[in-house]
Amino acid sequence: MELNGVSTAKIASVVREYEGVRRKHAIGEMVKAVRIECSGVLASFGEDAAVIEHGDEVLLLAADGIWSRLMEADPYWAGYCAVLVNIHDIAAMGGRPIAMVDVFSISDTRIQKQVISGMHDASLQFGVPIVGGHLHPDTPYSVIDVAILGTAPKGSVIYSHTAREKDCVIVAVDLNGRVHPSCILNWDSVTMKTPDEVRAQIRVLESIGRDHLVSAGKDISNPGIIGTLGMLLEVSGKGATISLDKLPMPDLAANAMTFEQWVRIYPGMGFVLTAPCGNVPEICRRFQEVGMTARSVGEVTGTRTLQLALKDQASQVFDFHKNGIMHLFSDDGSCP
Repeated sequence: MELNGVSTAKIASVVREYEGVRRKHAIGEMVKAVRIECSGVLASFGEDAAVIEHGDEVLLLAADGIWSRLMEADPYWAGYCAVLVNIHDIAAMGGRPIAMVDVFSISDTRIQKQVISGMHDASLQFGVPIVGGHLHPDTPYSVIDVAILGTAPKGSVIYSHTAREKDCVIVAVDLNGRVHPSCILNWDSVTMKTPDEVRAQIRVLESIGRDHLVSAGKDISNPGIIGTLGMLLEVSGKGATISLDKLPMPDLAANAMTFEQWVRIYPGMGFVLTAPCGNVPEICRRFQEVGMTARSVGEVTGTRTLQLALKDQASQVFDFHKNGIMHLFSDDGSCP
């Protein structure tokens, strides 16, 4: 797609200053305060889910909370997304989601009913049950948080921190959707799909992990496509150069969207991956089979900077030596 009038410098600034990116900055200090070494934990902070040894397989454990702004805008969609984002965390690791528990704080029975309805519908659609949790029925605020358990074969886990120099960067998104009516920074490609369709999209990561086609991966979350890629590169200690006009995107005009909006949007189903470039056609084919568009958009570098390119323009988004997203690393590059 032609991106006439788009400035790489402007997009770099938009991504860097986006609240969905900036609100991740506090993670590093939190990690320093709570992290302890523990045998049997193969990976933890910086990954979409913790990876815990369990015989010939691993347990994948993750938790996610929903931004209060989404709860205020649409409680049903907030409940649905509370389930969706957790399932994505397990899928992004090449795993299979097993079950969820929730912590629900509620101040308004109307909101309560809508949130629960959204959670129920997503749980039923994806086939992942909610099996327990905790309810605070008398708080002065309404918040939903969900934790999820998954499994994966030990040798098939897709990590975030293992991108390799000269890998291709792949972005996979389901473009068959709409801007959500309640939130202009949410792309809904899931609520209109059948259970078989969304479950197939989740399972494709299992096959990609099992066949060792990728070196790293992450689900596209609140920071958007470029911000999520930045998180993957930060924990991998790598950089990348990507071409903005290669990013998968819907017809922006038909959806009354700007490109600045698209690079910040949370897609209903989307992942960033790194892989040997020879594996790109097979990876793209597997995503295409389940209705998703996957493209190679650039290359991993050893620079520890994320660069945007478009025609004769080039701009830096992040220098992970100086201004990472999650601040998980010390100045010498070591993990705190």
